[in-house]
Amino acid sequence: MAAAKSAGPGARPPAPSSTTEPQTSGTGERLHKVLAARGVASRRAAEQLMLEGRVTVDGRVVRELGARVEPERAVIRVDGRVLRQPRQVYLLLNKPRGYITTASDPQGRRTVFDLLDPHVVPERVYAVGRLDMDSEGLLLLTNDGELANRIMHPRYRLDKEYHAFVDGEPPPAALDRLRRGGFLIAGGHTSPAEVAILGQAGAGVWLSIVIHEGRKHQVRQMLEEVGHPVRRLQRVRLGPITLAGLAPGAYRPLTPDELARLRQLVGLAAAGERPERPEPSAPARARPAGEAAREAGYERGGREYTGRWYGERERGREDRSKRGRDERPAAWSNRRTGGPGGRRQP
Repeated sequence: MAAAKSAGPGARPPAPSSTTEPQTSGTGERLHKVLAARGVASRRAAEQLMLEGRVTVDGRVVRELGARVEPERAVIRVDGRVLRQPRQVYLLLNKPRGYITTASDPQGRRTVFDLLDPHVVPERVYAVGRLDMDSEGLLLLTNDGELANRIMHPRYRLDKEYHAFVDGEPPPAALDRLRRGGFLIAGGHTSPAEVAILGQAGAGVWLSIVIHEGRKHQVRQMLEEVGHPVRRLQRVRLGPITLAGLAPGAYRPLTPDELARLRQLVGLAAAGERPERPEPSAPARARPAGEAAREAGYERGGREYTGRWYGERERGREDRSKRGRDERPAAWSNRRTGGPGGRRQP
């Protein structure tokens, strides 16, 4: 190695060659998350290891907490020991009531990870989406971060089916309201849902509700808003995966067929194939066009863009090109001006 040039009096000494200035944006995963996923420590403790200079990537010390790495390619060491790639684990758990889905709880409550045998599942796994303490049913546990992120992302519209026991029997108007969506939950409006009555039991009924999002307490809040609070809630299906034959508190690995179908539904390639990269999602308030908008309906600012309105708007565009702007169809004109005596809509 060539000798470093001598510095004059008062000059700042050069930084050690073993330290790198890592990338904090772009591709890859955050290093502290990779360390946690491989069972080194919790994310917070992994950050402390980095700050202490105990973590190297491809031979260079990484202290920057926002550093990103390509975990499949990078050689990561902690205290000089190489971290091996863990085997990927995909578990289906039937969560009982009374358990929470966080890895640890300062209040000492039971977590779903207490149900796992550490000799059978030594890897560090995470819950894909959460079920609150009083909810039960299907919960996927994995250390595959890419699959977990796609399952939870509403872009892929993966079915999440719940069975909910509610007080009373919701009338048709309440069921229609649930199907239309548009409930303001966790800072955004919900998408349309599929709702059906399964049967009556005592003073309430069981409902089947299929959603494609995962907002916090979404199903409970939707039913609360239509006046039929939830007394029992169970998730029974995630895409093609069901709880069939799995007792409460029990878990099993996903079958190869279940995993392949799940990966296909969220745009991930099979083993050995190049994965599809998702396109950037449209802005939350972007207006869908054409047939998709007519089928789904779309809410903006609390007002629903119905299929009828979209149809009239498209016909209005064609008519204006022939007749002129002053002869616009009434539905289009009313939407723009608020109609006779009305206010202009935002």
